[in-house]
Amino acid sequence: MLSSPPPLSKRAVVDRYFLEHRAKVLDIAAFLDRFDRAQGEGADDFRVAALRDCCAVLLDGKPDRARRVLELLSDHSTEPIAKAPMKGATGAIDIKTKGGN
Repeated sequence: MLSSPPPLSKRAVVDRYFLEHRAKVLDIAAFLDRFDRAQGEGADDFRVAALRDCCAVLLDGKPDRARRVLELLSDHSTEPIAKAPMKGATGAIDIKTKGGN
């Protein structure tokens, strides 16, 4: 019977994954900076609000952050909508309109 390898130490996790995730955090920061500098409509875009909510989850110190972020961004409806508001996915759910219906 195969056994799983022992979990990595905290140091090993940091050594292995820090630079990759540092770059991702910088990408998010740059996106938010660009958004804040931009002019015109879209200040209340639900996708940006969802991203900000996700950032709060990342910092709350509670377990299961990946699951909770995914749930924040996921559409939990079970009934199909009559017509999609646009072609393609938005990547987040508008909780005010339950997906844009």
